[in-house]
Parts: sequence; C-alpha cells; structure tokens
Amino acid sequence: MGKAKQRTGLIILSMALGLLMSSLDNTIVSACMTKVIEDINGFDKLTWVFTAYMLASTSTMLVFGKMSDLFGRKRFYLIGIALFLIGSGLCGAATNMNELILFRVIQGIGSGAIFPISFTIIFTIFADPKQAAKLSGVMGAVFGLSSVAGPQIGTFIAENMSWRWCFYVNLPIGIASFLVLLFALKESKSDKKPKIDYLGTGLLIISIVSILLALEWGGKSYAWDSWQIIGMFLLGAVGTASFIAVERRAEEPVLPLNIFKNKVVVGTSVVCFCQGVLMFSAITYLPIYSVVVLGNANSNGILTPMMASLIVGAIGFGMLGAKLAFRTVMLFSMILGIGTSIVLMNLPHDMKSIYMIGLMIVLGVAVIGPMMSVAQTAVATSVDKKYIGVSSSIVGFWRSMGGVMGASIMAVIVNSDLKNIIIEGAAKLGIPTDQIAGLTKSENLMHAASKLPPEIADFVRNALGTAINKGFIVSLIIAIVGVLISVTVGNARLEKKVEGQEHESGMSHIA
Repeated sequence: MGKAKQRTGLIILSMALGLLMSSLDNTIVSACMTKVIEDINGFDKLTWVFTAYMLASTSTMLVFGKMSDLFGRKRFYLIGIALFLIGSGLCGAATNMNELILFRVIQGIGSGAIFPISFTIIFTIFADPKQAAKLSGVMGAVFGLSSVAGPQIGTFIAENMSWRWCFYVNLPIGIASFLVLLFALKESKSDKKPKIDYLGTGLLIISIVSILLALEWGGKSYAWDSWQIIGMFLLGAVGTASFIAVERRAEEPVLPLNIFKNKVVVGTSVVCFCQGVLMFSAITYLPIYSVVVLGNANSNGILTPMMASLIVGAIGFGMLGAKLAFRTVMLFSMILGIGTSIVLMNLPHDMKSIYMIGLMIVLGVAVIGPMMSVAQTAVATSVDKKYIGVSSSIVGFWRSMGGVMGASIMAVIVNSDLKNIIIEGAAKLGIPTDQIAGLTKSENLMHAASKLPPEIADFVRNALGTAINKGFIVSLIIAIVGVLISVTVGNARLEKKVEGQEHESGMSHIA
C-alpha cells in the first residue's frame, strides 16, 4: 500500500508540473515580448504570438480528450508534453517572428492535450470521486498560481538572462513531468483498434479556428461587417452544422453528442462559458482601468490579488464540492458574478486602489475560483467512464470560447462608446483631428494617456472609465444567464464510491 501511495503521489506531481508549465507559459511570454521585439523585430505580428497559441490549444482540446478515451490517457499526455517541449525549445531558438509564431502553434497543440488529460487521469486513478474532486481543486489552483507568478518570473528572466529562457524554462519542468508519468503510471492496452473520426475531427478544427479568428480579427484587423469576418463566421457556421451531421452517424464520434442529453453536462458547459466571459473581461479591462483611469503605475497590484484569491477559491470549493450539490456552487458563483458586474459597471473613476483589490479578491474567491474545480468534477462524474476524457476537455473548451467571445464583445462596446465620447468632446478641448483616432482605442491609452496635456488627459481618463463601466454590461447579462442555467442542473452531487466498484478505464497506478 505504501508503494501504491507513493506512485499516486508521483502521478499527482506529474500532473501538477504539466499544468503549471502549460498555464505558466502565456503569462511568462507576455512579460518578455518587449525584449523579443528588440531582438528579432516583428512588432506588426506581435498579437499572433498569442493568437496562434490560443487557436492551436483550443481547437485541439476536444480532439485530444477523445483520443485519450480511445487510445489511453498516458500515451496522449506524454505526446502533449513532448510537443510542448519541442515547441518551447524551438521558440527559444527562433530567429524571426514568423518562426516564433509557427513554433507557438506546436506549443499550443501540446497544451491542448495537457490540460484536459491531466484532469482525466486524476478522475481515473482515484476510486473515490470525492477524493478526486479535492485534487481537482488543487489542480485548478495551479492555474491561478501560474497567473500570479508568470508576469514576475517572465520579467525577471527577460531582464536578467534572455527572453529565450522564458521558453527554455519549460524544459526542466516538462521533462520532469514526462519522466515521472512515464514510470509511475501503468496503463493496460486495449485489444481492439478503435476507428478514428477523421472527418469529424477536421470539421471540428475548421469550425473552431474560423470562429475564433473572426472574433480575434473583428474590429481590429478587419471591420465587423467586412467580407473577411462575415466569411469566417459563415465558414464556422457551415462547418459546425456539417460537424453535427457527421457526428450523428460516426461510429466513434470525436464529440459524442449523446453526452449532452445529460443536464449536468449541458449546464456545466454553459456556466463554464459564462465563467470564461467574466474572467477574461476582467483580466482584459481591469488592468487598463487601473493604469489609465486610476493612475496606478502598473497592473500587477490588480491582477495578482485576483489570481491569488482564485487559488483559495479553487481549493476551498474543491473541498466543499464533495459536500454540496453542483447546482449550489454554480448558483453561488453566478449570483456573485451578478453582484460584482453591477459594482464594475458603477466603479468611481477616483476610487482608492484598496477597494479595487477587495473587488478582485471577491472575483477570485467567489466568482472564478469555484468553477475551476467543481466544473471538472461535475462533468467527469456525470458521464460514462468511456467518455471521461472528452468530457473533461469540454470544460476547458467552453471556458476558452467564453473568454475569447466575451473579450471581443466587450471590446466592441468599450471602443464604440469611447469613440463617441472622444469625438463629442474633441472640439471643445481642441484635440487635433489627427490625434482623435489614436485616443479611441482603449489598448492604446495604456501608453498614450500619460503623455497628453493634463486637461485632455483628465477628459480621456474619464471617457475611458465611462466606456469600460458600460462594457461590463456584458458580464452582467452573462452572469444572469449563468444563474438561470444553474437552476436547470438539478440536485446532482458527488456520491461516494460503492465498495467493490471499479473504474472501467484500463488504467492502474498500482501495477
């Protein structure tokens, strides 16, 4: 038994290292991009460093979840780690921005496997789902930890070593995770050879990439009513319709549609989407609000409290989730989401930073943190064991989709309102016509606001504050939707494993 516990501990360590590496990556990379541009140029392609990673990870997440169901968790987790390490090594050696973007795609594909399969393995090796739920909370907290530590680590590495080490730092962590799992986890092999749904997989990736690109490019690279954006949305819609038609007839569908007959799976998916909107809207716009509107030197004082408290929320509700109905946690999270959204819509433009920090703590502990662990538990324990991999992927997928969509919709509202306010006040304040366009983009004001004359700076500061306040109506509407959907989940909760019951996974960590 002691040896079995030791193996279990090693497997958990491997999962934590893998999650830490993949979730740490984006925050570290964002902190070193100034040094990257100084070295290899390519400022005009900067956003693609992040967009390429996001597209690759989100579009492959469901695919890897399904492949792990068919061919084994261990195999595809190791494949994911290997791809991530190869991508990291190549990113560190990149000589131009095009190479860096291409290698980020490789990293992103690896990340698409690591996140869902980590949770799948946790729920597979623990016979008692309540124990698995607690560990799921810890894994959710790893995400918060990486978000807190990433910017500081990235800045330190970039300034004291080289930006290339922001990628190379993944290598020892990833190699440790790979080797630990390789030797600690034993997995039996299936005698039959499952049929891969190639057509469904292709349609799924095309649909997701088209929709995400449209959301990412809309209002930035192309106007929302341009043929490029409309074409992307149409391609995504046609691809999605075709995908659903194919999945209904596929022998082994990449996304088994019958799992959505379960109200817990449907409800959790929608609430995770809502959580993504709430989380990424806050992460995107509150740093801008803090720096430009409140006049703080940097945004770390705002995001760090939220991410640190997210750790507390994920672990705490991972523990409580073993005692409460899933619906109770979802309702609590979304009701608090309504409350914080109302507060965000009415933030004073001269508020003290201490109040903002308090609001961030509430967001982390009560709004975002709870679903980091409970969502995985709710879905994993509500489906047939043969679907546990793809079902775990659903959680991360809908959270990512909600994040991209929420940030895009909020950007439309904020930039539109900011533009109207700036144009109306420009004549009164004598703002030159050639400067107006630069002041109507919220992201530009992070650097431009401090260089403006005091009277114009105050006007712009209040204009941006008003626009961001208005933008959080997106969060309010989505949180209300989350509450309404949470009610439909039912009274499902974790049940302790019946004596003698075993997982039908073909996996053993004691072998």
